[in-house]
Amino acid sequence: MPARGPLRSAAFAAVFITVSAAATGCGNGSDNGGKSGTATPATPPTATGTATGSASPSAKPTNQKFAAQIKRVTAGDLKYSWHKGCPVAPSGLRMIQMNYWGMDHKPHDGGQLVVNAKAAGDLVTVFRKLYDMRYPIERMEPVDKYKGSDFASIEAGNTSAFNCRNATGSSSFSQHAFGLAVDLNTCQNPYVYADGHVAHKNCAKYANRKNRDPGVIHAGDRVVKAFASIGWGWGGEWSGARDYQHFSSNGR
Repeated sequence: MPARGPLRSAAFAAVFITVSAAATGCGNGSDNGGKSGTATPATPPTATGTATGSASPSAKPTNQKFAAQIKRVTAGDLKYSWHKGCPVAPSGLRMIQMNYWGMDHKPHDGGQLVVNAKAAGDLVTVFRKLYDMRYPIERMEPVDKYKGSDFASIEAGNTSAFNCRNATGSSSFSQHAFGLAVDLNTCQNPYVYADGHVAHKNCAKYANRKNRDPGVIHAGDRVVKAFASIGWGWGGEWSGARDYQHFSSNGR
């Protein structure tokens, strides 16, 4: 399906860029769809030039401004989410490390989102907008923290992006396999099957989209508009099954 809007950012040549605010479907969380090989063995790096896992982020003073860094990743950083045969190599991905507003109404450091290198700059712009509107995010960790399990990541209410897997119910790669999709507050914004079923029982109450709990996304709201500003579509606008957590470059 053609992209709804062009990716406007060039790939980043530098190891990282600092940005300041002063300035398809996810479904039931298939764990192994699309995987046909094993990850390249690598020891996760500890130097600051590449991205590494982090402990649970801590709350910061509420006057903290948005900041983000775009860093390169290696196969060792993605040992569960990437494998040989994936449609994009680790060199074509980036880790955005950023702060975000939590459900406790405070900013948190340590957010990590693995995305396509060509989309990284645009997505920093989107998440800066979300931060400025104080849109609350439950957690933001690479799916590798859940050993590549999309199901476990969704159960945790995790916001994530890259995961080399097939789309739900399909033999084709998901947009997540390209790093061109983001799942945002996955429990508050579940994948709802055409019959109204939600695979994650703790999230089933959010099938009622009249819910106004923190983090719930609604048609035409500022979250949807923030992603639309870079040409990305929202799964909550699909017909039949709807994926309320899902934003992608081609709308699928």
